[in-house]
Parts: sequence; C-alpha cells; structure tokens
Amino acid sequence: MRHLLDTKTLGREEALRILDVAEDMADAQQREVKKLPALRGKTVVNLFFEDSTRTRISFEAAAKRLSADVINFSAKGSSVSKGESLQDTAQTLQAMGADAVVMRHGASGAPRTLATSGWITAGVVNAGDGTHEHPTQALLDAYTMRKRRYGADSRGRDLTGYRVTIVGDILHSRVARSNLWLLNTLGAEVTLVSPPTLIPQDVTSWPARIGYDLDEAIAGGPDALMMLRIQQERMNAAYFPTEREYSRTWGLDAARLAALPTDSIVMHPGPMNRGLEISADAADSARSTVLEQVANGVSVRMAVLYLLLAGERNEKEDAR
Repeated sequence: MRHLLDTKTLGREEALRILDVAEDMADAQQREVKKLPALRGKTVVNLFFEDSTRTRISFEAAAKRLSADVINFSAKGSSVSKGESLQDTAQTLQAMGADAVVMRHGASGAPRTLATSGWITAGVVNAGDGTHEHPTQALLDAYTMRKRRYGADSRGRDLTGYRVTIVGDILHSRVARSNLWLLNTLGAEVTLVSPPTLIPQDVTSWPARIGYDLDEAIAGGPDALMMLRIQQERMNAAYFPTEREYSRTWGLDAARLAALPTDSIVMHPGPMNRGLEISADAADSARSTVLEQVANGVSVRMAVLYLLLAGERNEKEDAR
C-alpha cells in the first residue's frame, strides 16, 4: 500500500487485509507492554490544516505504539497562516525526512494533490479532506461492525447482508461518503436517511437507498444505525427550520432507541451533539459503540501505518 486516500478505490481484499492486520494490532494492545518495534526509525508527520482532537490523537497514539517518531504540525501558528503554500510545506517535510504524512485539510482532494505532486516521497494518509472522504473512520467503523457481528472469529470475513442505516447531515459528511463506498465493497446494504435539504443533489450513482423518514428506517430493522453530527461550521444556509425540529424528526431519542431490534448497534463518529442528533440515553446505552469506535480507531490506524511503512518492505524481504 503506497497511500490511503479514499475508500472508493479501495478493493475488497485490501480492505480486508487492513481489518485483519488491525485485529493483530488489537491483540497486541492487550499485552502488558503495548509498544511494538515495527516502525522504529520511521517518522510520521500529522499535518492538520483543520482542528481535530480524536483523529490526531488516535494517529499519534497509533504511530507511537509502533515506535515511530511523531511530529505534530498544526496550520494555526505555523508558516501556513503566513501564506506558505502546500508545496513549500511539503518540501519542508521532505527535507525533514518524513516517511508518512497524515493529512487533514479543508479542501477536498488536498491529500491526493500531495500524494501525486512529486513534492514528497512519503506515503500519504487522508485524515479527512473537505466534504470528500475520511477513509480511516470508515475502516474503524467497519471493523467495529465486524467485531459486533462475528466476535473473535472475524478475520477474513466481510459484511455481506449486513444492513447499515446512516442518518443525518449526508451533504457535508465525508464520513458518510467513505462508509458508503467501503460498506458497499464489503457487501453491506446501506440506507441513507436525512432531511431532503441535506442529501447531495445527484446521488443516482451511489450504491444506497435514500430515505427521509427515520421511524420508517428503524422499523426496517437495521443491524447498525449510524448517527452523524450536524456540521454547522460547514453550513452557509438554513437547511432545517430549528434544532428542536431536527431533533424531533431525525434525532435518535429514547423512544426510537427502544424501537430498534435488540441486537442493533448505535454508532456515531464523534464528536456528538448530545440532545440534537443523539440523546444521552442512546449515546450511553449498552448498544452504543461510540467508545469502542475510539479504541478500535487506534488499532485500525496502527494497521494502516504498518502496511504503509513496513508491509511493503516485509513483502520485498519475503520475496527474496
């Protein structure tokens, strides 16, 4: 694996390989000594042009547990805020000897530009670009679903027939897009539920059912119900009347939680707007996987960094 830029072009076998290696990483995290020497001597740069807490910390924890050196680069307070271009930033990282760059950027396509520009030889991981994709979030979500479905015996297995309903701000959500493509690749059936104003204009090519009624979707008995955050920072217009109206019509409250099948799980990529798209009852229930997703994110990102920086080298050594 040279880069991880999206899930739309990620093949089934490659996706399963990442999930299976993540299982190995999760097993290693159960040991008393959690640190592995796999990436000793490698340098991972977290290059974040947008604010982030959990994703940046998750990648930092993943890299450090693989014994890599980590450099955290925030655009705020850096030369970027003084007008430095992406090219100049990339060439600075190249001169520093970066082996992998984990990039979050407000512009869709920025990580691909970095990966294909020739400015840098490091592997690039997309940690969220605009409203485009967030591939490691989708991978950790799929990992969480697979563990809940199969338990310890999940290696090598996909999500064929698994029914996933994604609810909320589809229009602005890179998480929804990455999940849509990855879940389809793994055989799951995806339904998107949202106010009509928060569905992109042309979704005819998307492998998903589109709905506007959350109660109807819940009555259909999804295996996983994923609630998305309302991204008010990306909204420049009134997409729904009021927050109270949104919560009443498309929020997961205690009554809707009770209407879900007993084995359905409730997911949220975080951060949560409690009381808006999800109630405290739902967020803190036994069905909620929110904290599992955070923990699984470290294992999945360890797998991605390992395959990016050590997997290719090990394959070459095995071929000799």
